[in-house]
Amino acid sequence: MAFYKKAYNPKTNVYYPRAITIGSPVNTDQIAEALADRSTVTKTDVKAVLTEMADVMSQYMAQGKSVKLEGLGSFRLGLNTKGVANEEDFDFQTQLQHVKVNFTPETTYPASTGAATRSMVSNNIEWIEFDKTQPDDTGEAETPSGGGEEENPYG
Repeated sequence: MAFYKKAYNPKTNVYYPRAITIGSPVNTDQIAEALADRSTVTKTDVKAVLTEMADVMSQYMAQGKSVKLEGLGSFRLGLNTKGVANEEDFDFQTQLQHVKVNFTPETTYPASTGAATRSMVSNNIEWIEFDKTQPDDTGEAETPSGGGEEENPYG
């Protein structure tokens, strides 16, 4: 099940549902174990490949390429920068604030429906409103994360 909370936007004076995450992020060990359970390779083998994948992907992106992983999506470098009014004031090093990785989930367009489908979005998500008093696996109440871009989704 996935969680949402009611959020208020004071600029537009409207309430809207906002997806939230709870608990700690799922780590590489947990992903490796789940993938090993679905395949013929060991958790150690999966973890070794996942660990090296980040380095290999960053090397390709540093060459100006995007990286597309079938069934997952595409990764490419992006920039957060400050603008200047005059072209003669343009200076990449002083305008650069930070480099980021942009991710776009793979999208398919089935002919039968014509509607776009994202590979990482299940068709069977059960959305429920988050109850702040709801206990997690440890019996403690969860602290939700809004999942916004300004937050670090990796903890």
